Amino acid sequence: MSFPYLNQHERIQFPHPREADEYGILCTGGNLSPGMLLSAYEQGIFPWFSEHEPILWWSPDPRFVLNPQDLHIPSSLKRYMRRRQYTVTCDTAFSQVVQGCAQAPRPGQDGTWITQEMIEGYVELHELGYAHSFEVWHHAELAGGLYGVSLGDCFFGESMFSRMNDASKTGFVTGVRYMQAQGIELIDSQVRTDHVERFGAREIRREEYLFRLHQCLEGITRKGPWTADFSMFTARSMEGQKGITAD
Repeated sequence: MSFPYLNQHERIQFPHPREADEYGILCTGGNLSPGMLLSAYEQGIFPWFSEHEPILWWSPDPRFVLNPQDLHIPSSLKRYMRRRQYTVTCDTAFSQVVQGCAQAPRPGQDGTWITQEMIEGYVELHELGYAHSFEVWHHAELAGGLYGVSLGDCFFGESMFSRMNDASKTGFVTGVRYMQAQGIELIDSQVRTDHVERFGAREIRREEYLFRLHQCLEGITRKGPWTADFSMFTARSMEGQKGITAD
């Protein structure tokens, strides 16, 4: 029997995250309906699986997070962003960004974990206002982007891709600055990567993450679409802003 579809107002209780195994796998099965995904994120859990595998739900320890006020920008990227090679938008091409992430080659990986089921699940969350994308354009061409889910004062980053030099980095920095201005207090990057660590992300224990997540979920969810003049968040215009550093 298939698992029931849960709408955005319905919830399910997962096993407690501390029951995850040594790799961070908590449980399997279910589906990627809106209520299932939102239940997972609210409980500190996320899906991650490959095609032809059952849905795997994870809660790793430690957890990899970025405090927006701790954003660090390498000097080389700051110089590049000053040239304004790219235009950044938000929530204008969500499906294209997710497809771009799915198609991007990953070192050491054969294929993608962003399955068609994943794509459909997150597109539906986007249509409901919970999932967001930042798009990086070079003229009319999509050069890179990233997407994730927003609940309360937390943003759960899912994936990013780049087709041109520093495109995803430009989108990431712009997105973090925008979210900082909106009052987002925690960006969950799930598991450690060198790429995001360069921007100031760090590992914290799962219990600390769950405590902070609970606090962030008390905030009001900023449902989409998100709109702004994203040129306000370029390196030049944010020069010297408190909490933003460059090496």
